[in-house]
Amino acid sequence: MSNAQTNPAPAQIPVTILTGYLGSGKTTLINHILSAPHGQRIAVIENEFGEAGIDNELLVQDSDEQIIEMNNGCICCTVRGDLVRILNELSEKKADGRVKFDRVIIETTGLADPAPVAQTFFVDDDIRDQYMLDAIVTTVDAKHAQSQLDQHHEAQEQVGFADRILITKSDLVDDTALQNLQSRLRKMNSRAAMIEVNHGNTDIEEILDIRGFNLNAILEIEPHFLDDVAHDHDDHITSFVFTEKRALDPDRLEEFLTVVINTFGTQLLRYKGVLHVDGMEHRIVIQGVHMLMGSVPGAKWGAAEQRQTKFVFIGRDLPKEIILKGLETCIAE
Repeated sequence: MSNAQTNPAPAQIPVTILTGYLGSGKTTLINHILSAPHGQRIAVIENEFGEAGIDNELLVQDSDEQIIEMNNGCICCTVRGDLVRILNELSEKKADGRVKFDRVIIETTGLADPAPVAQTFFVDDDIRDQYMLDAIVTTVDAKHAQSQLDQHHEAQEQVGFADRILITKSDLVDDTALQNLQSRLRKMNSRAAMIEVNHGNTDIEEILDIRGFNLNAILEIEPHFLDDVAHDHDDHITSFVFTEKRALDPDRLEEFLTVVINTFGTQLLRYKGVLHVDGMEHRIVIQGVHMLMGSVPGAKWGAAEQRQTKFVFIGRDLPKEIILKGLETCIAE
């Protein structure tokens, strides 16, 4: 693929985007992260500070740059302007020793579409060189999610973008309601693992180093990507998978994907695949957000290994049959 991305430099700082609808528990989770004795040095970027759990942890505050350093090695800062600016400021402060952190968590506002934040790590050269987008983590309020998903497209898009879904407030609903919600979330996004989180208590390992966006770390799509894929339901956000054992023609594939992205890019939330491409002895790993797509070579196919394409699409009102049939025309003869 001609628009392949270069391998990330070892010094890149991993970034997790935390999203979720209003009241879904993002601030509670952030406060837990900022105060927990986890031994990680994490920079948390918020739109506003939470009122609880921060004041008595405050050590150093830089009012001009809106950066607070916590006594467990974390720092917390606000974004009242450009995300690119504050990311660059953080990396500069890290480079000259003014702040110390190993990774970044960005909390979006409850009404936000995660796409613009994610796209920052695709389109800005300085940010792409300094940071690596690890994953998007979405909190979902078990008590109110069904109505939120019915009424607000932002809530649906937050689920569609997720690499991991944290279900909060599950203690406020019965088992049937929880199972119904989990089933709906799986249909909307079959590729995101789900875990229950109560009062913000979760192991840091559950939300960090997921490698959901690290193209170079994706050698295979996990088998559960193919489970519970949506076929018929009312949500505008759906997911489906294209699988094919025959090789794909690289020229026809690139031409078709260009048409799909140009035509349906605003509806494509996430798309990710491990492709068997004609004439190539290694996998091609491809991933995109809306109209931004990247690809890298993956591991070589084993001598006795069954070569196969698995391509997952998650989007809003996508023409599933058109895309699947179009991919079939890309099969090498």
